[in-house]
Amino acid sequence: MNIRPIHDESAYKAALREISALMDKDPELGTPDGDRLDIMATLVQAYEAQHYPIDLPDPIEAIKFRMEQSGMGPKDLVPMIGQSNRVYEVLNRTRPLTLIMIRKLHEQMGIPAESLIKPVVKHPKFKKTTRQVKRNHEYA
Repeated sequence: MNIRPIHDESAYKAALREISALMDKDPELGTPDGDRLDIMATLVQAYEAQHYPIDLPDPIEAIKFRMEQSGMGPKDLVPMIGQSNRVYEVLNRTRPLTLIMIRKLHEQMGIPAESLIKPVVKHPKFKKTTRQVKRNHEYA
């Protein structure tokens, strides 16, 4: 069979070409070509996981995506986040998710907790309010 580990980009590209050629043949499972395809795909997957990791989505984008998938609106988040004004603050990135919110969103919407605990990227159009600025100066 002469299969070797993928250590560099050229071996990775060669493996992708071989997988493409094998896919065109559409081999049956358990045949030599089918086994080779399975092994090559596993090697490529391992190389990609190490060299091209996929970052977790932003928590707010994950929530919005799940809402869109489920046909939900902001009012449907009230049981998980709190009053509607709080829901809009979270969705507009002006209020952070709390541990309780994260737990409820994970349990009730099936959003991975790892994604929800990732720091929220503040949207540049939202600035601190005068009240927030005064509060920060009081503790400085």
